[in-house]
Amino acid sequence: MEENESLYEKIREILGGTPGNLKILEQKIDMDLQMEYYDCSMRIREEKSDKWALEHMQYLSEPGYSVDVKKEILARMASIESVECYRAIEAYLEQAFEPLLSWAILALNESRMLLESKIMDENQVFISTGLGGKDEKLRYFVVLMSRTKVELTSSQQMVIKNEFEFILKKFDALIEESSFSGYLATILLLLPMNHSLKTVFKKAIDECNRYGDFLNDDYIMTNVRVLSFGEIEEFLERRAKQP
Repeated sequence: MEENESLYEKIREILGGTPGNLKILEQKIDMDLQMEYYDCSMRIREEKSDKWALEHMQYLSEPGYSVDVKKEILARMASIESVECYRAIEAYLEQAFEPLLSWAILALNESRMLLESKIMDENQVFISTGLGGKDEKLRYFVVLMSRTKVELTSSQQMVIKNEFEFILKKFDALIEESSFSGYLATILLLLPMNHSLKTVFKKAIDECNRYGDFLNDDYIMTNVRVLSFGEIEEFLERRAKQP
């Protein structure tokens, strides 16, 4: 994706116009589990059995059935354009625990999308990442580094907090968390899809560097999961050893 290109523009390009009904998965759900669910969903579409799903719906709350069987029931229910199935998944979600809670959330979202597509007679666009999002904002985890790998002072930490909050507000973005360890700073934020993360962060880093040019222009960004400082250090060490 080009530096100034937003995710929203990329979606428009792929769909050949403005995506009218775009939904974002709000919850943080492991990407491996999401891929398992979507693989299961695609398989089910090829061997669809509405009758089986409706007959087995009642067994979701029964303790005698395995996790794998209940996953199958939820995925099959989600593949049916049925308000009854949607309500059943919704009711189950209120009592679900892991490892089925995240699976049920994905099933409920798929069921909702099918129903909305049918009612509105218009395809729905669904975006899911490991960190989720809210409304039309995606959640990102970003790592900042001091330019010389020297520990960030309390004053520099305050500059990062204040200037990033100031710049991000201009783009209707929201900082949810910020943390510091040595020469590293991490920020968990929500950013509207119609803004380029690179553009926003360049402005914020430039603003911070007006107060001493202490931040590296490079940063790490992911929307898959939150990293610990230990994982970040290991990643940076591996990258430094690469030719």
